[in-house]
Amino acid sequence: MKRLLVFTPLLLFGTAGFYLLYLFMKTGSQGAFEDSLLPELIGFCLEGFFLVGLFSLIQRRLEHERKDALRQSLRGALREILSHLDIALLEEHAEPASTQSLDLDPKLVQSLFLKLHQGNLDLNSMFNIKEAAARNISTMHDLIPVAAQLSADHMRWWLAIADSVRRLSDATDAGDINFAAESFLKNLGEFDQLSF
Repeated sequence: MKRLLVFTPLLLFGTAGFYLLYLFMKTGSQGAFEDSLLPELIGFCLEGFFLVGLFSLIQRRLEHERKDALRQSLRGALREILSHLDIALLEEHAEPASTQSLDLDPKLVQSLFLKLHQGNLDLNSMFNIKEAAARNISTMHDLIPVAAQLSADHMRWWLAIADSVRRLSDATDAGDINFAAESFLKNLGEFDQLSF
């Protein structure tokens, strides 16, 4: 729908400009209308075409950058939990993921999900993840309006992520923590795949 709103004025200005240019070329300079008004109308149509197109592209780019910044702020709120999961599932002699990777890389989430699905967390890691979830749950609820600014789907998956974080913080045994952590990573993976 948004693209239609952008391209409709472009189509109107472009079509009108080319039609008037066609008339001007076909009739040549044969009267006062063709001499003065027709070139002005052609100029108006071309200016409208370029101005509407230029402003629309700039506005779309700014909107995309704003939404990308919102998405990054949402992902940044999950950094602590992801970091604890990454460290808990770290292979021997491997380096922990960078902050940028934790904030931006959807492949990291998929990798953590596969590692968690293949093996269980140790007791110390479970405690750290549970504590991180408890510290971050209120922030996640505060960010629901931010997710809603992206789209309804983003808000739905953010609510699912917040619910899995709540279940992580409330978990009382290893099975619950593993299940909630898998659910958290699965929901985050779905969130990362959404476009805006």
